[in-house]
Amino acid sequence: MSLGISAVLGVVNMLSSWPLLSVIIFLPLIGVLFLMLIRGDEQVVAANSRQVALWVSSFAFLLSLFLLWGFDPVATGYQFEEKAEWIAGSCITYHLGIDGISMPFILLSTFLTPLAILASWQAITHRVREYMIAFLVLEVMMVGMFASLDMLMFYLFFEGVLIPMFLIIGVWGGAERVYAAFKFFLFTLLGSVLMLVCMLYMYHVVGTTNIIALSGYDFLPAVQFWLFIGFFASFAVKVPMWPVHTWLPDAHVQAPTAGSMILAGVLLKMGGYGFLRFSLPMFPDASEYFAPFIFVLSVIAVIYTSLVALAQSDMKKLIAYSSVAHMGFVTIGIFSLNEQGIAGAMFQMISHGLVSAALFFCVGVVYDRLHTREIGAYGGVVDAMPRYASFFMFMMLASVGLPGTSGFVGEMLVLVGAWQASYWVAIFAATGLVLGACYMLWLYRRVVFGRAEKPEILELAPLNNREYVIFVPLTILVLWFGVYPSSLLDIMQGTVLDLLEISGAGTATQTALR
Repeated sequence: MSLGISAVLGVVNMLSSWPLLSVIIFLPLIGVLFLMLIRGDEQVVAANSRQVALWVSSFAFLLSLFLLWGFDPVATGYQFEEKAEWIAGSCITYHLGIDGISMPFILLSTFLTPLAILASWQAITHRVREYMIAFLVLEVMMVGMFASLDMLMFYLFFEGVLIPMFLIIGVWGGAERVYAAFKFFLFTLLGSVLMLVCMLYMYHVVGTTNIIALSGYDFLPAVQFWLFIGFFASFAVKVPMWPVHTWLPDAHVQAPTAGSMILAGVLLKMGGYGFLRFSLPMFPDASEYFAPFIFVLSVIAVIYTSLVALAQSDMKKLIAYSSVAHMGFVTIGIFSLNEQGIAGAMFQMISHGLVSAALFFCVGVVYDRLHTREIGAYGGVVDAMPRYASFFMFMMLASVGLPGTSGFVGEMLVLVGAWQASYWVAIFAATGLVLGACYMLWLYRRVVFGRAEKPEILELAPLNNREYVIFVPLTILVLWFGVYPSSLLDIMQGTVLDLLEISGAGTATQTALR
């Protein structure tokens, strides 16, 4: 036993001398190179492409676990920093690092990517190599964005995500895939134009693109007002907030199952992460000024999209609208500007990343068998697939915030934080919990329960080993974070307190988040 621990510590010490973040970010590009070199007929290329993408993404996840192993939640500032001059004679640098906010998102990205590739194992049958290349490039962009400490690097990775996801939706999506892909691309790109203008202004004023230096710079209140609006235009679309959420249901419905898993699991968190990394520390006065406005938009998102979800006949579209409602909780928590609210928003984003990915996979499992997402086409699925019904039920209950699941912890912390900011916001937001239970229970009853009168339902094949490999780890993590939330809260606690101290929105006194 001691020899095993010594071996692990030896590996950690060896990796600590590596540029570990750079290795994790760019390792998938090595996989892309291997994919481009594969030769043979179409079936051989497809089979080998799946294997290469799975092994490379799995290895990237294993490497990211060393970030967790070596991360010190008590230490202040950024860890695993890497810094080098990028453009000679300029203040723009290649600068990477992680803290208690970014590290959970990196782990979420590297964890979901191999699961998404597994979800595509049989569903994607044409241009498999190109599909796997798109997913590996997408992983590079996601991890690079969360690890960037240079504003220009952040922007490049932030916008770079659009290209592979645009292709995943537009090439391998459903019948209306081109429309959905262009709508997704235009909404998210146009929102980022104002952010780029604001970044150029900030570089002109401060003389650096270093995120750490910019977080410590005291912009004038009037300047903060306009800079906040510019960044808000981009992050609000990415969340997405009401009323700029309309691209999301179309994108989810048309995207392949794996695309929806990553879109809901990671890409929707980019906006929330942007608020935490830029808006709160760099524009604290503007964040406080606009908080009531954001509360209004968030409450509308929670209530309105929940009601819209109740009217859906497509399973994917229902879950897509539920994602908008859940992300409304996130923005409420962030702009509560207190410890419980921000920690709850962070926890909710990680929880939603796991639960929403699992729910979209639940849809994908039955879609691969019956090739329809219409709720009315199902009924009595429990008779043919009882274990699938169990996984689906657990994730459905986690989505509505059942105690003992990760969904409960995030939502309760957000409501506590919202109550401190405005009890009216907390009351209206809490109605989302009731509405969420309504539409998810309605979905589950229509699909799973009842009598299996249709012959195709009775002939549904049970879950296979590949599907178990996807469901089981997602279930374990959702249950683990629900029963032992401090395992995640302890990681982010120090950074949340530092963020509140920098933004001046709270105190740096230690309080329990358990």
